[in-house]
Amino acid sequence: MQLTHDSAAPTARRWLARAAVLLAITAALSLLHLLLTAQGAHADLVDPVDPVAPVEDGLSIQIGGAENGPSSSIVVLLGITLLSVAPSLLLLMTSFTKILVVLSITRNAMGLQSVPPNQVIAGIALFLSIFIMGPVLTAINDIAVQPFLAGDIDFAAALDGGSGPLREFMVAHTRESDIALITRAAQADNPTDPQTVPMLTLIPAFLLSELRAAFIIGFVIFLPFLVIDLVISAALMSLGMMMLPPIIISLPFKLLLFVLVDGWSLIVTALIGSYR
Repeated sequence: MQLTHDSAAPTARRWLARAAVLLAITAALSLLHLLLTAQGAHADLVDPVDPVAPVEDGLSIQIGGAENGPSSSIVVLLGITLLSVAPSLLLLMTSFTKILVVLSITRNAMGLQSVPPNQVIAGIALFLSIFIMGPVLTAINDIAVQPFLAGDIDFAAALDGGSGPLREFMVAHTRESDIALITRAAQADNPTDPQTVPMLTLIPAFLLSELRAAFIIGFVIFLPFLVIDLVISAALMSLGMMMLPPIIISLPFKLLLFVLVDGWSLIVTALIGSYR
């Protein structure tokens, strides 16, 4: 039995060697067949075409939306930018500053430190400014905003057209002496007429004119209340009540006078009339 087992082992190894050789030959033949087939397939392909030279028309980026108007993202971006600079535009280029100063002086003239509150005074000044600036805002909307949204003009043209009504409003309420003052401070050439004044010169000149007009109106408002304070102070001195603050006695009389003459209507009428 031992001899039979020893003689069968070499026979098995020979069969395994032959099988490995056959598998290697078969794999080699298969690979050769695939190479020949691929070569024949490539021989049947169409000859390559010469490359075409690129067209040098430049790069063009279109930001317009439907119907040649600006896209919604551009409109949103411009809106956010406008909101970020809106407080500065409101203070420097509208009637807001003048109205706010006049209302604050009126409150101080009556001796009221926190009535009406600052929020109420600012709200009154804001809506009066919108009322006064209504024609200007309507003109800007018709000339610049709506044509830009419709795609009829670009942003530069809209900005140039929208500044026209605002410039006319500011020039109409700016003194020439203030324009000359800012021009000399900037060491610039004198403009030939108010319409050619640069915006960087017109804005501070307009603000100076507004503050001057506000202080003049505030002085006129202060006079009757000052008279009441003097009368009350003289009466208290004659009665020997020097320890009693005159403001406690004069405040009710000031409020009574302001209500009797309908002071809020007079002030609002004067402010609106100063821009006509």
